Amino acid sequence: MLVPIFTLKLNHKINPRMVSVGKYDGIHPCLTAATQAGKVFIHNPHTRGQRVSANRLVQSSHDSDISLLNINQSVSCLTAGPLDPQLGCDSLIVGTQTNLLAYDVHNNSDLFYKEIADGANAVVLGKLGDISSPLALIGGNCALQGFDRSGSDMFWTVTGDNVRSLALCDFDGDGKKELLVGSEDFDIRVFKEDEIVAEMTETETITSLCPMYGSRFGYALSNGTVGVYDRTSRYWRIKSKNLAMSIHAFDLNSDGVCELITGWSNGKIDARSDRTGEVIFKDNFSSSVAGVVEGDYRMDGKMQLICCSIDGEVRGYLPSSQEAAGSLLDTSVEQELVRELSQKKQNLLLELKNYQENTKAESRVQASEPDGQMGVIPANTQLQTALSVSLGTDTRAAHVELSISTSNDTIIRAVLIFAEGIFEGESHVVHPSAQHLTGRIRVPICPPKDVPVDLHIKAFVGYRSSVQFHVFELTRQLPRFSMYVLSNSASAPEPTSHVNFTISERVQRVVLWLNQNFLLPEDTEMQSMPFQISFTSLRDGGTLLIRMKSNGEISVQTDDMDLAGDIIQSLASFLAIEDLNVEADFPKYFDHLRNVLVQVDESHSVHQKLTADMAEQSSVVRSMLVQAEDSRLMRDIKNMRKRYTELYDLNRDLINRYKIRCNNHTELINNLKCVNQAIQRAGRLRVGKPKVQVIAACRDAIRNNNINALFRIMRVGATPS
Repeated sequence: MLVPIFTLKLNHKINPRMVSVGKYDGIHPCLTAATQAGKVFIHNPHTRGQRVSANRLVQSSHDSDISLLNINQSVSCLTAGPLDPQLGCDSLIVGTQTNLLAYDVHNNSDLFYKEIADGANAVVLGKLGDISSPLALIGGNCALQGFDRSGSDMFWTVTGDNVRSLALCDFDGDGKKELLVGSEDFDIRVFKEDEIVAEMTETETITSLCPMYGSRFGYALSNGTVGVYDRTSRYWRIKSKNLAMSIHAFDLNSDGVCELITGWSNGKIDARSDRTGEVIFKDNFSSSVAGVVEGDYRMDGKMQLICCSIDGEVRGYLPSSQEAAGSLLDTSVEQELVRELSQKKQNLLLELKNYQENTKAESRVQASEPDGQMGVIPANTQLQTALSVSLGTDTRAAHVELSISTSNDTIIRAVLIFAEGIFEGESHVVHPSAQHLTGRIRVPICPPKDVPVDLHIKAFVGYRSSVQFHVFELTRQLPRFSMYVLSNSASAPEPTSHVNFTISERVQRVVLWLNQNFLLPEDTEMQSMPFQISFTSLRDGGTLLIRMKSNGEISVQTDDMDLAGDIIQSLASFLAIEDLNVEADFPKYFDHLRNVLVQVDESHSVHQKLTADMAEQSSVVRSMLVQAEDSRLMRDIKNMRKRYTELYDLNRDLINRYKIRCNNHTELINNLKCVNQAIQRAGRLRVGKPKVQVIAACRDAIRNNNINALFRIMRVGATPS
């Protein structure tokens, strides 16, 4: 168990994942957190008795150690750190759904206050890549932005979906930080400045990310999963029925390696080994954990792990000494060895018991049915798998079919399949009834996204009379584009959209890519040039045509822009193409995007008009209120009633206008998301430098309101400046 070295009880409710520690005077660490009332509290027990001047920051009337920063909006994220190196102290960064505030707490003044159209769902502060100054990096509505100390927009790019978590980590080991981005489309993307260098697909929304050391980082999902990655390889993960509210890397046992500290929704705090995920320490709060941070809060030169609950309880934990950690490590090694030997003993005893029961069953079968099948299966029994495409029936939609069969007359009693992102709960069990036991089981599979998936299969194999069954384990990979069935190109309707590009590769290499990524029949031949192959989507019935000419020109025809991007990224990765520009035309999608851009302009105009009208009406309200109060003081009841009636009507009108403004803002946010996703899709049609150039050029075109240039860039790519 963890034993806290200090405990605080603060009279403020804390928002989950909105806790930080900052040295706002350059010396004293202050615990900072967002509350549910649109405020940020700053706990500073080191300078008691010093009153702050009146501005945004005011002293709490209940606790002299706490100052309150009025945001007057629901806080969506916050962090603290050195934004302006010249100040010599940390700055406070607070994000809402419409604004970003950078605040100098020590001088009680704004560094900058920016309106953010895409909102701020997550924020991280630090240096990114070769950008010299520290940036406040925020993730919002499919967009990433970075602001320096003056509020200048130094970084901007788009990502696939709404951002939920950010972290800075030296992902590739070059001594410079990359930006890790977790979003609602279940992807962790790694940005080297504005270029995506890696993508990892998870099974749920990524709610938290934290750097550990080197290229290793921790992550948490909205389904209760936490784990550790080293670059693109997952070290381990565990799944809980509770939600991981906050994660942080901290060396609690003084072994020189950070553990992954997790705060859970049931109030539990645990520290897990970065290598195995085994729990090393744990503690419990009476309510859900809001945040896990670190700081030298006792000012004694030692860093403490600081954990906060949503009810305002704060506990600080000190790492164990190296001597205690060493003895604890020796004890844990001995316990681990005993545990391993005990587990081996139990497994051997269980195996012996199974053999004995099988022998008894075999004897019974031989006694009753001399020619019958024995309980022990033949030594050459094999488990075979095959993947095929089923076009579906009246009762079942089109799907991929996994066939699992044995190589002899044995039967399959049950099958367990584990696959991320395909089955609800990530696993699927098939358990046929006794009358339907055969040597073959067919499992329908409908992957929701075009990503390669490893199917981990366990099957119980034996005979009908068997009491004990043999477990066969194997892994089969589901190809990335398995939900596309080969069709007759002559009869398939030709899509109106296309992507064209040229590569210097032999046709055999492209054919090899097709065989690895699609479920093609074995007798499919495509060696002749030019070749054409047609597929039909099992999801929506759309057509995909791929053509290749002898000069290396490839044409991909599909009305699905996301599919075209996935195919280009997959092919470029397989052929190790670093830079690839394309010509693209998606008439229907571009028409839709043009309408969205018109709606964005209209929403901006309505927003400005409503804001001006509400400001004007607010001044009328103040004037009318003064007149009504004057009438009351002069006991002019008739005029007083008249003024208050008018005031009531005006206030009702103001409320209605505010509702219209809120609906307009929601519509604007949704349309901006569509625009950002369109830029992301246009970028995914390219690889390497052309991809980065297209995203930057699209943003410049939108900033300059040059819609024609925007669509030209999406079609032919950006012209290098």
